[in-house]
Amino acid sequence: MKSLVLAEKPSVAKEIARVLGCSSKNKSYMEGPDYVVTWALGHLVTLAEPEDYDPKYKTWNLEDLPLLPNKMNLKVMRETSHQYKAVAQLCKRPDIGELIIATDAGREGELVARWIMELVHWRKPFKRLWISSQTDKAIKDGFKALKPGHQYNNLYASAVCRAEADWLVGLNVTRALTVKYNAQLAAGRVQTPTLGALMDREKEINQFQSQPYWTVTADLGAFQAVWRQNDSHDGRLWDKNDAEAVVARLQGKNAKVDKLRTTLKSEPHPQAFDLTELQREANKRFGFSAKMTSNVLQKLYEQHKLVTYPRTDSRYLSSDIVSTLKGRLESVAVGPYAPLARKLLRGQLTVTKRFVDDSKVSDHHAIIPTDEYVNLSALSNDERKLYDLIARRFIALFYPPYTYDETSVVLAIGEDKLYAKGKIQKDIGWKELYAGGDSRFAADDDDEDENDRSEDKSTPEQLLPSLVQGQPVPVKQSRLKELRTMPPARYTEASLLTKMEKHSLGTPATRADIIEKLLSTETIERSQNRLIPTGKGKQLIELVVDELRSPELTAKWERELEQIALGKGDAKQFMTGIREQASKWVTAVKNETKEYKPHNLTHSRCPECGKLLMEVKGKRGKSLVCSDRGCSYRRQAEPSLSNKRCPQCHKKMEIHNGKAGKYAQCRPCNVIEMLGDKQGGRVNKHQQKKMIEQYSDNVSLSNSLADALKAAMNKQDNE
Repeated sequence: MKSLVLAEKPSVAKEIARVLGCSSKNKSYMEGPDYVVTWALGHLVTLAEPEDYDPKYKTWNLEDLPLLPNKMNLKVMRETSHQYKAVAQLCKRPDIGELIIATDAGREGELVARWIMELVHWRKPFKRLWISSQTDKAIKDGFKALKPGHQYNNLYASAVCRAEADWLVGLNVTRALTVKYNAQLAAGRVQTPTLGALMDREKEINQFQSQPYWTVTADLGAFQAVWRQNDSHDGRLWDKNDAEAVVARLQGKNAKVDKLRTTLKSEPHPQAFDLTELQREANKRFGFSAKMTSNVLQKLYEQHKLVTYPRTDSRYLSSDIVSTLKGRLESVAVGPYAPLARKLLRGQLTVTKRFVDDSKVSDHHAIIPTDEYVNLSALSNDERKLYDLIARRFIALFYPPYTYDETSVVLAIGEDKLYAKGKIQKDIGWKELYAGGDSRFAADDDDEDENDRSEDKSTPEQLLPSLVQGQPVPVKQSRLKELRTMPPARYTEASLLTKMEKHSLGTPATRADIIEKLLSTETIERSQNRLIPTGKGKQLIELVVDELRSPELTAKWERELEQIALGKGDAKQFMTGIREQASKWVTAVKNETKEYKPHNLTHSRCPECGKLLMEVKGKRGKSLVCSDRGCSYRRQAEPSLSNKRCPQCHKKMEIHNGKAGKYAQCRPCNVIEMLGDKQGGRVNKHQQKKMIEQYSDNVSLSNSLADALKAAMNKQDNE
């Protein structure tokens, strides 16, 4: 009898099949002497749609809500039904004796496989492959240590609860809001409180009133010091007269060293990455979106096999990994990492509880390099950047702390006190990994949640001269500086991920998709790496019930789902609560008296029903859509006009984006002029040829456009 291996993706199935010796290739599976390896295409099975329960639900009506099926049905996804049929046929083969689940080792991967098993009515034995990397060794070791499938029943129950809860809450509230306000308004168990967090920050910014304050700095020749009222004071003075009085009291006086203390300080290495921390770091360092980091990381994991399982929420390693650490370090010792890693390999690796702790590892340990051979030249630029973060953080785990002597001095002039700090590095330690020893790598959280930021309220750090207790130090000059309090900053993806993690909004695997969903539904937008609620988002958060936009309830649900996964929760009780909440919130929407006004209405009217058109963004640019959901009218928005005028009729030309780049066009005269790249450079011949090919086949533009492009090329050749 053979074992049927079910992987999540064809690429993973291909690698598993190669390792297992399955050389016979078929359209939907690969076969060998002992194994048949097939795959899902992500999800092959999903929860049934409302219209699958009753055709009347195809039409959205408020009176039909809430939709609360007694039993949630499953259905085959139409777009991947061909692969489902192939998997179902393999499951029925008489020579298949057991199933090995080899989907991603996590909650979502478990759901992918179990839903397929449920629809094909799998009744034979099944086992679970649970591995943390895709290397040949990891796959071989994993198949030697397969787990009984029933050990993951609780994980499956948790996954089902999560999926059904999202369906019941998201579908019911979204339909209720959309029908009630005749607008596409999406709400959900996680996305709504995430939007709520962004909206709360926006309110703080709008309500913030900036205030002036003053600080006083004293120039003591070899170093600078700041005035503070006492040890716990931050040095800010809220009255200019008080600040000027301090300046006058210090001017030309001798300060006396009142307190002098030197302390040896130590900063341990930062912890290894989990997914959320890696997404934060990539956003701060490279401007990567959370989704982009997930996608690039998945390639490093699946395609290049250079890193361990990505969707982990742990920053620790388990003790069974310790024996492999030296081999991983040897593999990483290439290129710029060679001198840094070889220094460690010459001696015994230092392993501490700071990064190895079984009690702090859940399903998967932290993201670290594998022992696979590293060919840096095979990586794309983005893959290289992300791998660099992971490799350096891994090597840093074995480096000693960064240590330095911190000298703090307090000087007295009568009742006034001056404060200064000095730092002398003793051992660069792990900061050797980061050229210049950037301490930012030690910080795990953005410090952007302060409600009252200021432009400057720190004590300057510098090299201090040799000082002794009671020594007089003349004040050469005292200066006044006016500053203002600053409002809290808008969230970056890095700081929003921190907020989501802190309040248990989503999981490491889902947070990036939640942010992308908010962006795609135009409830938030990106602006210079900041996330800002749109007019639609601001209204939406006012229309949903308070409970749904609060992170507390969602965090409670996430904790309950985790307890179910651990076998300590009650799935039936959890779903009863979800159904009650969904029903309650639909009723609240029905009874609401607030109005919704589309923020993107134009002055143009729909030619079919006469209602105002809305301007919406899409993959192909902006479109004008009827504000009435019942009307299907849609057309491309008018192109923007440039200041460039047509050389023939002198009217302003339209700006378009074509395959060869940006160009200006005068429709009446059919004159085309290439606008070049973003830097204003000229378009090369290859781009112009593409334009000619693109438009030569366009009957409506005829030959005049192609002729215009050819003329432009000839002109360039003659110059």
